[in-house]
Amino acid sequence: MSVSEFTKKYVRNRADYLCEYCHSPEKISSSRFTIDHLQPRSLGGSDTEENLALACNRCNQNRYNFVVGRDLETSTILPLFNPRNQLWQEHFIWSLDATKVIGTTAIGRATCDRLDMNDEKYKGERSIREARALWLEAGWHPPANDLRQLKV
Repeated sequence: MSVSEFTKKYVRNRADYLCEYCHSPEKISSSRFTIDHLQPRSLGGSDTEENLALACNRCNQNRYNFVVGRDLETSTILPLFNPRNQLWQEHFIWSLDATKVIGTTAIGRATCDRLDMNDEKYKGERSIREARALWLEAGWHPPANDLRQLKV
């Protein structure tokens, strides 16, 4: 079974067109974001709206079918951040320069690590932090609801 176009539109709108993990804006992406299954179909997850999240291609590819991550501070294995029952602002903040997502809880840290939200494991042609710096210059970043920042 596939996710209907109506449901995809609902998920995008509910997420305010932001990746529900790293809060990248879909409007500046060259491709539409992915409808991600919080509990992957390969692990028995459904196509219901409660099991779906909007994810940028980077977060979706790094998440794959993982549902847990490791908090590098405590070495604890924890469930990944779930935007259906957790608030982003309770688990993440932006660095002072707004280019780095910082996990403020064990779940936030485990999610940042598993999804490699700051390109600390893999360096692509252009890192996400470099892209965020450009988005900041253009006034597209950080999202208005994410203005809490931490000096790192």
